[in-house]
Amino acid sequence: MKLHWSPRSPYVRKVMIAAHELGMADRLQTVRTVVAMDKPVPELMVENPLSKIPTLVTEDGTILYDSVVIMEYFDSLVGGGKLIPTAGPARFIELRRHALANGFLDVLIYWRTERGRETPLASMLQTYETKLNAILPALEAEIDAIAKTPVGIAQITLAVAGDYMDFRFPDLGWRDRAPRFSAWQSTFRERPSMLATPVVDG
Repeated sequence: MKLHWSPRSPYVRKVMIAAHELGMADRLQTVRTVVAMDKPVPELMVENPLSKIPTLVTEDGTILYDSVVIMEYFDSLVGGGKLIPTAGPARFIELRRHALANGFLDVLIYWRTERGRETPLASMLQTYETKLNAILPALEAEIDAIAKTPVGIAQITLAVAGDYMDFRFPDLGWRDRAPRFSAWQSTFRERPSMLATPVVDG
């Protein structure tokens, strides 16, 4: 399988961690693909008109994109139900927790982009800070319950978000503001799947 990949994309990292957790990382051929919000990649758009990564080309030529779609596809290859429960309340709780975690990543990505503008909009910076001030307490309240579930798409995404904050927002002091989430993330980041997929600015 071919995966359009970058070592600094948190969304790509989610997919790579999932592959390692499921024991199928060696089935992936990673292709370095540089993308940016303001620079569409014509070669990538042949396979993904959104010009976004991760994009996966499966062994039979099927093209999949969006990290959660790819993660669920990987899950299906090993029988299903490992990263995402197959039915019942557990499935929808996992999906909802993943939505919070992935939305958290979205906020961080857009916030960093806004910070990098020559003249950032103060209203947008305040919006992202307001969202972070709501997200961290929500995670702090739920992380003990999350930690009791099997490793799945929500835990993987939350762990990636924690590392991304350390990498791109060292000034936020988030670990002091969410000590339970921080403690959980510090433990999770030592998993082999996390250590095998370090985020680098390369």
